[in-house]
Amino acid sequence: MESILFCSTLLVLSGCKPENPSAGAGEVVVYSSVDDAYARPLCERFSSATKIKVRLLPDAEETKSTGLLNRLLAERARPQADVFWSGDPVRAAVLQAKGISRPYSSPQAQDLPGGLGGVDGQFICFSARLRVLIFNRNLWHDKAPPTSIFDLVDPRFRGAACLANPLFGTTSMHAAALFQVLGETKAREFFQQLTDNRVKMLSSNGEVRRRVALGDFALGLTDSDDINVALKDGAPIGFVVPDQDGIGALLIPNAAVFIAGGPNPDNAKQFIDFLVSAASEQWLAEGDAAQLPLRSGIAPPKLLGRPWTAYRTMKVDYAPLAARLEQLTRGFLEEWVQNNSRSSPGTRR
Repeated sequence: MESILFCSTLLVLSGCKPENPSAGAGEVVVYSSVDDAYARPLCERFSSATKIKVRLLPDAEETKSTGLLNRLLAERARPQADVFWSGDPVRAAVLQAKGISRPYSSPQAQDLPGGLGGVDGQFICFSARLRVLIFNRNLWHDKAPPTSIFDLVDPRFRGAACLANPLFGTTSMHAAALFQVLGETKAREFFQQLTDNRVKMLSSNGEVRRRVALGDFALGLTDSDDINVALKDGAPIGFVVPDQDGIGALLIPNAAVFIAGGPNPDNAKQFIDFLVSAASEQWLAEGDAAQLPLRSGIAPPKLLGRPWTAYRTMKVDYAPLAARLEQLTRGFLEEWVQNNSRSSPGTRR
């Protein structure tokens, strides 16, 4: 099935005719906040299909999403990137609000569900992860598995739970989503409870995975692809998709962003066509990324077992969420991180 999808995508791409053949022929510059282990092989597949070289610039683990976002903002007057492959849609919405992206309606995206992408086609959402709870089975003993992110503030786990720095990556999107869904007062109360329960702030989701797997913490909050990595490593961990009887788990699609004024616009369109195709969704589902296809008809990863529509997910609106995140990272979250850095030896900042 994968080979059929891949070949059909290759045929579509090979038939693309550039609007301006002399502009940046043979290259596309891609900034990506997706883990390099997942992004680079897919870029290599694109190059193999099209003979277009991909200059891939990945983000650092500790400043995931934020580092490249700031670079794109700094390069606004003279864009260096053609495409931003974002690991979450909120940064894509920020770029849209700043006028850094431009609309592109990919023919390969026509069978993706509506309502998840950017307004007026400013970005395209595909393949998603879920925010999940990870726990160490050796430390859990006879306790019932966690069911909610609010288990992080349960007094039973005082000093035994962790999460990544909420100024960066998917944890920052999750924090902003909580403010959108719970409201200002309850969200602030939750973060205060995290502090009171001595929940440790670590440098990244990958660090949460590693420290829970090692038994340094009993419980943590991370992404579903981190769970797949831990299980493949043979770590004694379990996981739960949280809040299925409550606010729901946070769904985090990838987003493909066409950068306005980039040096290779025609190649950028071909890359986006490839990235959002059914073949790429299937590859991301079947590989170590274990991502959920947004299309129906493509089997979900074995790790999660069900399509994304079978899970209760948080109801969020990306455009106001992007504005809220910018406000929080310059205000409440920045202050919270500073206060908790003093008492969180696991934080590398």
